[in-house]
Amino acid sequence: MAIFVFAVVCHSHSFADVKVTASLDSASILMGRVDTLRLFVERDADRQGVFPLFNKMNAGGYVTLIGDTVELGVPRMDTVKREGSRITERFVVPVQVFDSGFYKLPPFVYISASDSVASNQVELTVVPVKVGENDAISDYKDITDPSDRSFWDWMPDWLYDLWWMWLLLIIAIAAAVYFGGKYRKTGKFITLPEKPQPKPWTIALDRLEQLKAKNLWENGMEKEYFTELTDILRDYLYRRFGINAMEMTSRQIMQTLASQTDVKDKRAYVRKILDVADFVKFAKVRPLPADNVEAYENALNFVKETVITEPEKTEGENADGVSASNEKKGGDR
Repeated sequence: MAIFVFAVVCHSHSFADVKVTASLDSASILMGRVDTLRLFVERDADRQGVFPLFNKMNAGGYVTLIGDTVELGVPRMDTVKREGSRITERFVVPVQVFDSGFYKLPPFVYISASDSVASNQVELTVVPVKVGENDAISDYKDITDPSDRSFWDWMPDWLYDLWWMWLLLIIAIAAAVYFGGKYRKTGKFITLPEKPQPKPWTIALDRLEQLKAKNLWENGMEKEYFTELTDILRDYLYRRFGINAMEMTSRQIMQTLASQTDVKDKRAYVRKILDVADFVKFAKVRPLPADNVEAYENALNFVKETVITEPEKTEGENADGVSASNEKKGGDR
């Protein structure tokens, strides 16, 4: 180290255009107090350089010397004199030592272009603070709050440890805002997707199968048989075509079907069913077995031939259990 310093000092004398001088405001300070180091750099205007030492500042904002005993803070630089092409710069550096003793600071190297110039060495004596066990500490300021305190400085430390509580609070607020807005729009906190409703022809075909399985007319219950059969037909007319058949007479139903161009050619099925049903329910006529079978077949054919054909269902049976061939009969309208 001594050889290096000697070489640098000797080398610096060959560059008369750059001169570095170091001085301390006080050569003796109390341990823990802050002294001020002043570095003066006299140079030509075109010989700007740097102190590499201050580029080694750590995250705490200081650099250490002499085995990490002496701490130098961030330097503050200003120009104190300018004469022609010559400039004198001053670097003010805080110095602090936390161990008593005598310290001789190493030269401070200034690099300008490819040249290196070292300062003189300065000496510092650090005096220990003598405090008895019961003596009051004087000449030191009490601990004070920072002048720029923020909101978070007022928060107790335990709140910082409960970071997960803040996370849950943010999630709860976000959920309340989301579901609150959803409730204002829909009247529900959670809107579940609606279950697909079965097609009108699916409902009618299922009910016809159930009617057939009851064997009503086979057991002498023709009136009940035709009452349920016409109810199935009227319900299908409402679901499929929007005709309020439940509130209409047979004549009104037929008149309405006559105005429906897409089902006009299928109304013969409906007329035959209603004619026999009116005789059975109002005239108390007992139909023949063939009449009962024919009424059922007419209802079945009417439903199958008025199924709406889905374009993608062209082969086999569709999702409603109706064959594609029967769908095409009712779909070519």
